[in-house]
Amino acid sequence: MAVTVARRMVRKLRRRIFPGSAAYWDRRYGKGGNSGPGSYGRYARFKAEFLNDLVTTRSISDVVEFGCGDGHQLSLVEYPEYLGLDVSEGAIALCVRSFAGDQTKRFELYDPDTFTGAEIADLALSLDVILHLVEDDVFELHLQHLFQAARRYVVIYGSDVDLDRADTAAHVRFRRFLPHIQERFPSWSLERVSEGIAPAAEGPRTDFFVFQRV
Repeated sequence: MAVTVARRMVRKLRRRIFPGSAAYWDRRYGKGGNSGPGSYGRYARFKAEFLNDLVTTRSISDVVEFGCGDGHQLSLVEYPEYLGLDVSEGAIALCVRSFAGDQTKRFELYDPDTFTGAEIADLALSLDVILHLVEDDVFELHLQHLFQAARRYVVIYGSDVDLDRADTAAHVRFRRFLPHIQERFPSWSLERVSEGIAPAAEGPRTDFFVFQRV
């Protein structure tokens, strides 16, 4: 009982001091931070190999990514046309500088409250994003916009698990997303789940979830 009470107190304190998902990432990039270990090293190479193969075998002509981050993951993948969206002005500025002169890529600031895009690309991506959407309303809007923006495929790289731990960072929340998708988007089917690689730190494995419009 004492452990449960302590965990609740920790969660309440973190919620009180956490500035919100968008503010957290804008502050992080503004201080010179990056998108995290999932966008670098063997994790980035693993994701790039999967995505490059998917784009080629499914004849993907254009891609929109929700949460492009600092662009390092993007630098390893070959997309015919790409639109990167992010809630952080700092992330967008980094990407614009990194890919200056590349006419196949463009970047825009993403505001969940005003986004109206619909069916704007063959493939819509959410890579290592859902675990950072700690607010329920932001999570719901992310899924809505992700599936709204895709013509043919949606790919989520994430952990479909509920994991409530007191030592989890304030900007991280593991939650199940498949039940939400199956209930809210009946015109989409889960084509396959491709197993990812185990994380360096303790935590759930992250997999590729590929959805196709029915």
